[in-house]
Amino acid sequence: MAVHRLYRATLNSIRGLSAALGTESAVREEMVLLALALPVGWLLSPSIGWFVAMIAALLVVLAVEMLNTAIEKLADHVTPERHPHIGMIKDMGSTAVSFALTVALLVWAAAIAVRLGL
Repeated sequence: MAVHRLYRATLNSIRGLSAALGTESAVREEMVLLALALPVGWLLSPSIGWFVAMIAALLVVLAVEMLNTAIEKLADHVTPERHPHIGMIKDMGSTAVSFALTVALLVWAAAIAVRLGL
């Protein structure tokens, strides 16, 4: 039973990622960034722990971006016309993505600083 649930959850996740990749340039750009960050992070990271933190920070950015995308898609489905309250909600989602990007930048900058002995 648990294996079947895990299988279905995995399929749902793949469908969600596929839909986001097909419609959202930000998700595509962040996936490219993650793909590039894997080898670059491996070379730049001062240790395996730092590498994990660097990649985890980028995965958090993608997770927040996916939630922001879901909020925007739902809002557009509920009412396609412009609404000030929905616009404010979308702006909050965008702010969340900005905060996640800032965290990722700080983690990568700290790792590089440690690598350089600063």
